[in-house]
Amino acid sequence: MVSAKKRKTIRVQGKLHDVIEIAENGKKHKVLKPLHVEFHQRDALQIILGALILATPIGFTQEVWELAETLTLENIIIISFLSILIVSSFVYYNFYHGKLDEHISLFLLRIGSTYGLSLFVVGLFLLLIGKLPYDTNLLLAIKRVVLVSFPASMSAAVSDSLK
Repeated sequence: MVSAKKRKTIRVQGKLHDVIEIAENGKKHKVLKPLHVEFHQRDALQIILGALILATPIGFTQEVWELAETLTLENIIIISFLSILIVSSFVYYNFYHGKLDEHISLFLLRIGSTYGLSLFVVGLFLLLIGKLPYDTNLLLAIKRVVLVSFPASMSAAVSDSLK
């Protein structure tokens, strides 16, 4: 019969881990489970590469460039909000479920980094291919970046969850 589990958080080789003590049939076992709540340089690189995975094929499509021209600013704001909501939900359930109280600042950092780096990657990509008219039509440039960042931020979050 398995009795109650005890949890304790420790740092092993610079990274946080949960030590879970399980008593089973009179024997005690300890399980070491890595916590992926901290944000490291590797996570930023994974986010950048993940954003590029979908930003590249979608950013090359003329349909997206033209769609950005026709969408209202209200629609772009809603798309941006939905993107942040979806990324936040994914990050919460993959990294912080049951641990949010102790790590709220890291949660916000991961969401901000995921969306912010996705916007940056998409903006840089569109600039490189000549489809970011920031000097002649700033609103269109912002619309294109937000529109392409919608799928890019999701692939960035998924890529970040791969450990």
